[in-house]
Amino acid sequence: MRSRTGVIAALLALTAAFTIVAAAYATPNRAAAPAAQAGSNAALIKCGKTRTIGVAAPITGPAASLGVQQLAWARFFVSRYNRSHKTKLSVVTGDTQLPDTAQAIQVAERFASNSKILGVVGPAGSQEVQVSTASLRSGGLGFVSGSATRTSLTVDGTRAGFFFRVVPNDDQQGPRVANWIRNQVKATRVVIVDAQNTYSTGLSDTVERLLKGAGLNVRRESVSEATVSDFSSLVARIPADTQVVYVPWQISSKAQLFGEQLRAAGKQARLFGSDGLFDPDNFKIPNSLISFFPIDLKSKVITAYRKGPGGGKSDLFGLPSYAAADVVSRAIDKACANGTATRAEVRGFINRTNIPKSQSILGFAVRFVHRINAPLGPGDMERPADFGIYRINNNGAYVRIG
Repeated sequence: MRSRTGVIAALLALTAAFTIVAAAYATPNRAAAPAAQAGSNAALIKCGKTRTIGVAAPITGPAASLGVQQLAWARFFVSRYNRSHKTKLSVVTGDTQLPDTAQAIQVAERFASNSKILGVVGPAGSQEVQVSTASLRSGGLGFVSGSATRTSLTVDGTRAGFFFRVVPNDDQQGPRVANWIRNQVKATRVVIVDAQNTYSTGLSDTVERLLKGAGLNVRRESVSEATVSDFSSLVARIPADTQVVYVPWQISSKAQLFGEQLRAAGKQARLFGSDGLFDPDNFKIPNSLISFFPIDLKSKVITAYRKGPGGGKSDLFGLPSYAAADVVSRAIDKACANGTATRAEVRGFINRTNIPKSQSILGFAVRFVHRINAPLGPGDMERPADFGIYRINNNGAYVRIG
């Protein structure tokens, strides 16, 4: 009798426990399920006739002239894709407002919690990638940047399988710049001005190290391009005999202002900008040099863009975002082959990207590195990705010279 009573008591206790657990998953709490699924790496998403990608770019703010280009090029890819496919792509935009990294975090969180988004184009700036990684990774999203170049983003291995880029990294850009300053400009006195952000200091450190190692006289300065509008004190610190001033900045209007103030002070040092200043509409200091991403300048896609959304302009800084959207869309197509997809599947197909040269707007086949082999790491493009050198002529036109 005592034994039977004990068994009954145990069964009653177990039933009560199950009742409590079931209550925790009952209807009143179902509203939280979509958010939980959105952050799940393996949550199944029904592909349907329309698949969604996120585009994170600085659409407003100090770097808007570049972010608007990136969004326009990504949307241009989507429009061309939608004309030639039965299934369609839809874009959810996120305005990161570079250099305000707090906005980049908010965009990443929104993308991660949006259960429709399967992959992301962007973020744009290296500092944005750094602060966005935790949210995008927790949501299982793969993200492909068309402009983030900081070497550590891939070489440290912490974003392997999540972060990818269709532009070379700083350890490819930095040596290209340093070699050009030494061997082509033949400068011996150089001033480097970093912009006090992750993108700029990384490039500045690389170029400074290489030039000093080659025996050049290098002076380092620092300024906040985002907050300073009067560069007179910086101009005053630049020696009159300086031959090159290297400015790896991201806000072209500020670089233009700095160049104008430098010239007004009677100093003729040649400005050398990084990819972040490749903006023919806003940075026009004659005889300046700029390092920029590899692209196929003969591509018919550029001609089509110029006639279409470009309104007569090529907006070449935004062009790699077209390539990034191409990478993401191909991965989504493969993941959706059976009607459903997970973000993990999309990431896996991004990692195995193989776009032949004949289909690449960059002018070479696009494939990603899978192991760390400095200066490349997981998510970097396999060579021949490298930087070109451009000169600004007296009419403000950008001409490739190397």
